Amino acid sequence: MIEVHDLTKRYGDKTAVDGLTFTVKPGIVTGFLGPNGSGKSTTMRMILGLDRPTSGTATVNGRPYAEHADPMFQAGALLDAKAVHTGRTAYHHLLALAATTGIAKSRVDEVIDIVGLHEVARKRVGGFSLGMGQRLGIASALLGDPEVVILDEPTNGLDPEGVLWIRNLMRGLAEQGRTVFVSSHLMSEMALTAEHLIVIGKGRLIADVSVSGFIESASNESVRVRSPHANALHDLIAGPGTTVLSLDRGLFEVSGLSAEEIGDRAAAAGIPVHELTVIRPSLEEAFMELTKDAVEYQSAMIGASR
Repeated sequence: MIEVHDLTKRYGDKTAVDGLTFTVKPGIVTGFLGPNGSGKSTTMRMILGLDRPTSGTATVNGRPYAEHADPMFQAGALLDAKAVHTGRTAYHHLLALAATTGIAKSRVDEVIDIVGLHEVARKRVGGFSLGMGQRLGIASALLGDPEVVILDEPTNGLDPEGVLWIRNLMRGLAEQGRTVFVSSHLMSEMALTAEHLIVIGKGRLIADVSVSGFIESASNESVRVRSPHANALHDLIAGPGTTVLSLDRGLFEVSGLSAEEIGDRAAAAGIPVHELTVIRPSLEEAFMELTKDAVEYQSAMIGASR
């Protein structure tokens, strides 16, 4: 388990992390989201003892990570896949980590097979592709068979097969009862992988909620309605608090009423309905809506008027 309490980090006049409090529980994949510059990497570094907080605490399995006698058995992390001696082979990179942390040599071969690097394990890391480097970084994170796994952008550089593999890996680790904390900018992937979200912006907590709860908090869902008697149904459901937007002949979108309420009104009036589809925002749309005031840089649209 990861526990963060009132965690703050300042660099001079700049506050990178501002009073964060949250808990990352075992048994589920928890996504860590935020715009660029929101403080995600700084927070992860403080959890791992790589940066010292200005104030507040961050603990892994009940104590600061640096105070564990066996840190790699407690938590494994991928923060920077490029932080590898390029002249070493993948095998010897992992072997050096194992030898200096009391991990059995046999575990090196195990994690090489887990991440699919068996064919290139004896090749120098300097010749690895971005995706191969990511796999090696994940192997390093898993080397101590840790209870907590922290991954920063683990799908970076992976092909579709690799993305599916890391998705299943994270789910599998969570199903084993481990704590899985993953940062990513790929909203579509987080929607498929994470069950819970920690969302920050400008160093502050925006949301600590389930994926479904986060999406629901972003905006009200709407209902797409199709009927051969659209005009009559339109008049029946229009009213205060309800917005009806015509999309096409016989098709419109309704906000302010649930699909059940629309269906009941139509049935009571004897109006046939051919479609009632609930339209919910995507995780990406919800993220953009809820973090729009926490974006560090705003880009102008190409072709926008001057």
